[in-house]
Amino acid sequence: MSDSAHSARPANPVGAYLVVTAAYWAFMLSDGALRMLVLLHFHTLGFSTLQLAYLFLLYEFMGVVTNLGAGWIAARFGLTSTLYAGLAIQIAALIALSVLDPGWAIVTSVIFVMLVQGAAGVAKDLTKMSAKSAVRVLVPENAHGQLFKWVAVLTGSKNAVKGFGFLLGAALLATAGFETAVLAMAAVLIIILMLAAMLMPAGLPRGKAKVPFRDVFSSDPRVNALSLARVFLFAARDVWFVVGVPVYFYTVLSDGGAESNRAAFFLIGTFMAVWIIGYGAVQAAAPKLVRQSAATLDGSVRLAQIWVGLLTLIPFALAIAAHVAGGPEEWLTVTVVIGLLVFGGVFAVNSSVHSFLILAFSRGERVTLDVGFYYMSNAAGRLLGTLLSGLSYQFLGLAGCLATAGLMAFLSWLAALRLSAER
Repeated sequence: MSDSAHSARPANPVGAYLVVTAAYWAFMLSDGALRMLVLLHFHTLGFSTLQLAYLFLLYEFMGVVTNLGAGWIAARFGLTSTLYAGLAIQIAALIALSVLDPGWAIVTSVIFVMLVQGAAGVAKDLTKMSAKSAVRVLVPENAHGQLFKWVAVLTGSKNAVKGFGFLLGAALLATAGFETAVLAMAAVLIIILMLAAMLMPAGLPRGKAKVPFRDVFSSDPRVNALSLARVFLFAARDVWFVVGVPVYFYTVLSDGGAESNRAAFFLIGTFMAVWIIGYGAVQAAAPKLVRQSAATLDGSVRLAQIWVGLLTLIPFALAIAAHVAGGPEEWLTVTVVIGLLVFGGVFAVNSSVHSFLILAFSRGERVTLDVGFYYMSNAAGRLLGTLLSGLSYQFLGLAGCLATAGLMAFLSWLAALRLSAER
């Protein structure tokens, strides 16, 4: 890291890390709750799986656009500015959703929610890029062990909090209703934004007047290969995660009645919460799980290749089970639950190693630009997975949805193999 980057580190880096982490936690709690609220609320209004996927498409597309420019915006205006902007936009999106009228036509509702979800996508990726880039600035140069640990704790704890958000969203929908839930979350985020502005230590990079926009594109082949692997890694998760498996669980758990719906909401929300929380716990523990192998960059690259190879096997095995079952069966549902929990653990190690590698590959004043480019790939993977989730489940059923996830993981493995050649 350059001298200027070193001098930009706050005198109290631990305090800055804690404030950034707390703000990120609050945002991701609302993000997880909002996703579950939207998915379950509109499914009960009669939206098809493809229409449900549409609701999240602009959210993911705006993540691609935001991450393409977020690194440049942070380099231009500073990390605290982008962090606060992310929180503020999420507050506005939640308030906007509260005016949704159930009497609107489906087309009007879809367009409105897509636009609001697009704003939420901007908010999420501004906040994520700010938090991850801040960690790179706060950790001294060449402190690989500390960097891996801080990144793993931030990312793992964030996902655990997001998991609680899934459960919170389902619980709020079942007990308080859609409008009350989104307004309550907006009120909490307003308080968090005010506290973050008051408590944030000075010293994070404030930005520079002249940063060419062309700098957002990385010329480092390692960053490009890792970003391509990231696209397909997250597509492999979101193919089943966004629409397919939650809707499958709903068909198994609910008969369409009000009481049955409430029970299904809680059970689906609980599974999604447990999955995300477990995923986050494994991410946070990843430095200990792979301590010896990740001691060097070469070792971390090998980990990225081995673990995504293991990941590829799981959805293909589940797809075979779903094809053999031919429809909802008790043993299939149990198998899918167990298989996806295993998928979550393997996926978490993959994700944690990726998050370490992008920061290890980034140097000096390019950190926000490289991280923004990398998370643009992350968002592109979620966009691809979201679209394929609705399409594959609607036309190919559960087996096709899971097989598509396996194909995405295989493509991620092929991209990860390029890391060895591109060092």
